[in-house]
Amino acid sequence: LLEAWSTWIILLVTAACFVALEFAGRPLPLPLDYELGPLSLYIQGMLLCFVLNAVLLVIFINRITRNRRDRDARLAALRQRAAEEEHIVRMGLLASGAAHELGTPLATLAVILGDWRRMPVFRSDPDLAQEIGEMQTQVLRCKSIVSGILLSAGEARGEASEETTVHAFVDELVAEWRTTRPVNDFEYRNLFGEDRAIISDSALKQTVHNVLDNALEASPHWVGLEVSRRDDTLIVSVMDQGAGFSEAMLSHLGRPYQSTKGRPGGGLGLFLVFNVVRTLGGNVSAGNRPQGGAVVTLTLPLSALTIDEQEIDEPDRKEGGHDH
Repeated sequence: LLEAWSTWIILLVTAACFVALEFAGRPLPLPLDYELGPLSLYIQGMLLCFVLNAVLLVIFINRITRNRRDRDARLAALRQRAAEEEHIVRMGLLASGAAHELGTPLATLAVILGDWRRMPVFRSDPDLAQEIGEMQTQVLRCKSIVSGILLSAGEARGEASEETTVHAFVDELVAEWRTTRPVNDFEYRNLFGEDRAIISDSALKQTVHNVLDNALEASPHWVGLEVSRRDDTLIVSVMDQGAGFSEAMLSHLGRPYQSTKGRPGGGLGLFLVFNVVRTLGGNVSAGNRPQGGAVVTLTLPLSALTIDEQEIDEPDRKEGGHDH
């Protein structure tokens, strides 16, 4: 439990005390009363020494064992986190490479669809024209996703971000998700209260989209989103009316490849959600609703998203010294 230098000091001090007792100590005139058994002063002293030694040994051994268990648990958690981060890095490299490779064929498809749309044979058929328009929309969405992957892979968080507010950020997030997903009934409630300035974070937006996509897949007919605030914490809850989480799933939530979808590669969505939220200093919890379905709650400290006014005002003061 101690550093090496302090252990050696204790050894030297106790050894010096032992030597000093050899010269300064006076033996007690105890009678030879061993025949008295438990009533013997010598046997009582031995019993007292044994109890003291036993208690000290138990206390210190238990402390050492507990410290070792805590250390092993910390090391296991660090190894798990390192493995997860390595897994994320590998997936990021794979996604970045795939995005680069997909850029050219998507651009080719966009050009071909544009040419088709201008051809008389397609323009004369309203159904074909509508389908080509839908295909162009989906290709543009794919190009936007590819651009977002490349942007996330090439820029650190906060770079090239825009100043916005909580209400504007969430409203834009919801509008973008609703227009690109086939959701029938979507219930959105914004209970955040007084608005607050933040920096838009594309990783956070994609994280909420990921949770909404999972909810839509589990419950195609209804998805709910509620945004609220508790003190200086942003709370985002996504609800559905699906089958909910099993107990085994809840106990392993956030680990890679833990999914109820039954297909290879499933479970990475929530794994990435957990890691993004954890990077921002928040946490993710999940459970089942009493009325049926599941709920996933993202809890984020506003300090990880809000603007540091002092840092913003500092350049202004350096330039002109005027109050804003």
